[in-house]
This record gives sequence, C-alpha cells and structure tokens, in this order.
Amino acid sequence: MDITGFITLAIIGIAAGVLSGFMGVGGGIVIVPALMYFMGLSQHQAQGTSIAAIMLLPVGLLSVMNYYKQGNTNLTYAAVVALFFIGGSYFSSRWVQGMDTQILKKAFAAIMILVALKMWFGK
Repeated sequence: MDITGFITLAIIGIAAGVLSGFMGVGGGIVIVPALMYFMGLSQHQAQGTSIAAIMLLPVGLLSVMNYYKQGNTNLTYAAVVALFFIGGSYFSSRWVQGMDTQILKKAFAAIMILVALKMWFGK
C-alpha cells in the first residue's frame, strides 16, 4: 500500500468514525461505498473488509472468516480504517451530544439519501 492509499483509508476511517459517533452509522453506509469508490474494491471485498474493520470481535468474527476464506477481506485496509474509526467516533460522539435532535435527524436522513443516490446512479 502506498501513502495515497494509506491516507485514503485513514480518511475513510475518520469519516466512518465521525458519522458513527454523530449518527450511529458507519460500516454499511460509509465504509463499504468508500472502499468501492476510492479504493477500487468489489462489493464483496468492501463488505468483508468493512466487517473486519468494525465488527471483527466479537459479533463479526464468523462473517469475517467466510469473507476471508473466499479472498474477499483485506485485513491491512481493515486495520487502518479501524484505527482511524476509533478517533473519529470518539470526537464526534462528544460533539454531537449538544446538537439539536431535529438537526441531527435531518442530517442522518440527508446522508443516507446522498449515499443511496450515489450507489443507485453511480458505476
């Protein structure tokens, strides 16, 4: 992995962590599409890598094993995303505590719609 790939994965981890702390989302709605669009992974590879990054222990262990056996998990990518996810989720969860509920609800909906539209109309 080159420095650009590392930085891209770090940004994915931070974004997923921020959105996780901010809205309770992360893996499916942020990491999977980001790994596909920015790192060129297939849907299966992105899902396996996302699960490895955020759900490996304890809830995703068996799922990660299945993806890994089929060659659809990049453990290096998962480790970098997980590392930065931790920091992003910590700081955003502290920040969001003072946010108005209605603003938070609308931001959550907007992010889900934007990601859905990108996936629907994208490559």
